[in-house]
Amino acid sequence: MANWQSYLEDNQEQFQAEMLEFLRIPSISSLKAHFQDVAKAADWVAARMKKAGIEQVSVMETGGHPVVYGQWLNAENKPTILIYGHFDTQPVDPLELWDNPPFEPVIKDGKVVARGASDDKGNMLVPILAVEALLAAEGSLPVNVKFIFEGQEEIGSPQLPAFIESYKDLLACDLVLSADGGQWGADQPALWVGLRGLCALEINVMGANSDLHSGSYGGVVQNPLHALVQLLASMRDSQGNILVKGFYDDVRDLSEQDRERIAAVPFNEAEYKEALGIDALFGEEGYTPYERGWARPTLEINGMWGGFQGEGIKTVLPNEAHAKISCRLVADQDPKDILECLKAHIKEHSPAGVSISLEVEESTANPYLMPAEHPGNKVAGKILEQLYGKEPLYVRAGGSIPFCSLILEQLGVYTVVFGFGLKDEKAHAPNEFFRLSSFEKGQKAYCLLLHKLAETSAEALRTL
Repeated sequence: MANWQSYLEDNQEQFQAEMLEFLRIPSISSLKAHFQDVAKAADWVAARMKKAGIEQVSVMETGGHPVVYGQWLNAENKPTILIYGHFDTQPVDPLELWDNPPFEPVIKDGKVVARGASDDKGNMLVPILAVEALLAAEGSLPVNVKFIFEGQEEIGSPQLPAFIESYKDLLACDLVLSADGGQWGADQPALWVGLRGLCALEINVMGANSDLHSGSYGGVVQNPLHALVQLLASMRDSQGNILVKGFYDDVRDLSEQDRERIAAVPFNEAEYKEALGIDALFGEEGYTPYERGWARPTLEINGMWGGFQGEGIKTVLPNEAHAKISCRLVADQDPKDILECLKAHIKEHSPAGVSISLEVEESTANPYLMPAEHPGNKVAGKILEQLYGKEPLYVRAGGSIPFCSLILEQLGVYTVVFGFGLKDEKAHAPNEFFRLSSFEKGQKAYCLLLHKLAETSAEALRTL
C-alpha cells in the first residue's frame, strides 16, 4: 500500500467531518441574500487549501462571486495541471420536499445528504485532500498543480471570461482536470468528452394599454397570448426540428465513430420512460435518444405566463404575455450567433397588433467537445480502468460547464472531466446526496492520476 493511500485511510473520518462543515455554508450564488455566504465558502476553501500544503492561496475578486486560486509548482520539467471546481450551489426550493434541512447535512446509508453534496462541494474537496495526502506522504507532488475554484458556476460563470482573460499567465497550464462531473455508475466509469452550450432570452408581448373585455373586443383586437403562442409555434415543428433560419448552419455532424461510441452506452428505452413517467420519447427523426440529448441542439420553452390564472373564469383579453426560452448548443455553434438568429426570426414572425421586446440572458456558455483520443483522456481512462476493472464509456452531457469551453478558447487547453458524482444523486433537486464510497474513491483516483500524468510530456497534453 502506498504511503499516500495509508494517509487517506487514516484520515477519512476527519475528511468526512470537514465535508459536513463545508456543506453547512448556504452558498447559493443566484440569491442576493446569500452573497456573503458564497464569500464565506470561498474563505473556507482557501483555508482548507492552505492546510493541505497548497501555496500562494488567495481569494480573488471578479466583480461578482469570488474565485479561489492556489498552486504548487515545484516539480521541475513536469507538466502543469490546473484543477477546477465550484463551491456555489443551487437554491433549495421546494423546501418541503427535503427530509432534512438542506444545509444541515446528515450521513445515512453511506451517503451524505445536503445541497451541494454531489454538485460540487463533495467532488471539489476530493482533489484538495488527494494533494494533501501526496504532500504528507511523499513531501512533493509528481506534477505541478494549480487550482481554480469558482463561486458562480450555477449562474453561468458571468464574470469568469473577463477573469480568465486578465489572468492568462497565472492560469497557464498543460491540461485541466474538472472535479465538477461524474461517472456513469457506481461500477461503470466514464469519460465525458462533450458538453452542450447555452443561450436564453425572454419574450415580452404587449397589446392594448389595458386588459379588455373579451366580449367587446374579442375578434377585434389582437390577444397577446394568442400572438405569443403563434410566435412560439413558428420556431419548431411537431417533430422537434427547429425552424429558425440559420440555427443549424454551424452544427457539427456526428461522425460514424462518434455514433459508435454513443451507441456503446447502454440504453433501455422502457426503463427510461418508466423512470420519467411518460409513455413515449420525442425528438428529431434519425437520431437516437442519447444522440439527441448529447449532440443535437435544442430550443425549449421554459416558462410562459399572462392573463387570468385564478379560480373560475374571467372573460378578459390580457394586455401582455411572456415566455422564457433557452437553447442548448452543440459543437461549433456560437451563442451570440444563435441569439441573432432568434431575434431575426422573432422580428419576421411577430403577429400584427402587438409590440414585442426581448430580454437576453447575459450568461451564455459555448459548447465543449474534446477528442476522445486526446492524451489526457487516455491517461485518465487507464486510471479509471484500474479502479473499476472496466474500460470507461465515452459519453457527453446535455448540460454545461462554462469553464471547459472558456479555458479552451482563451488558453488552448482541454479539460478532462474527472468527477465522481452519479446521476441518481439528485443534483439540483431535494435530498441531493453524495456517496461516501465515491468520496473515498475520488481521492485515490486523483493520487493515481497525478502520478500517471507525470509520465506524460507537457507537449503531448497540450495537443489540440
